[in-house]
Amino acid sequence: MEQALLPLLLVAVLAIPLILGSRRQKRMVAQQQELQNSLTVGDRVMTTSGLYGTVSDVSDEATIGIEIAPGYETTWLRQAIREKVGPDVDDTEDDDAADEAADHESIPAESTGSTASKAEVASPLEHGKQN
Repeated sequence: MEQALLPLLLVAVLAIPLILGSRRQKRMVAQQQELQNSLTVGDRVMTTSGLYGTVSDVSDEATIGIEIAPGYETTWLRQAIREKVGPDVDDTEDDDAADEAADHESIPAESTGSTASKAEVASPLEHGKQN
């Protein structure tokens, strides 16, 4: 009886990760398909290459139009869309930059009396050169 139990236990140990992995993969494929089908004009998206833009054309089943800047529309495969992003991505970056600029302006410049050193260009290294 013990001889038959060991192979069954080994099969179970090997089969469980395979089953769980395939379920996770199916769930991710379903989520990606749902995302691609739910895209509408005006959605802010990020592509798999990290490009942000606004969906401008969803009339084709295989491709999608993305406006990356005012007046510049590019055509992408629907599979290239990684995720929807919030519409205020650029606004928060602008606000952060404005806050940092305001912080820097409010800090008074202190004169330490030292002079700034100038950067010097180092001579190139000559590896492997033999005379």
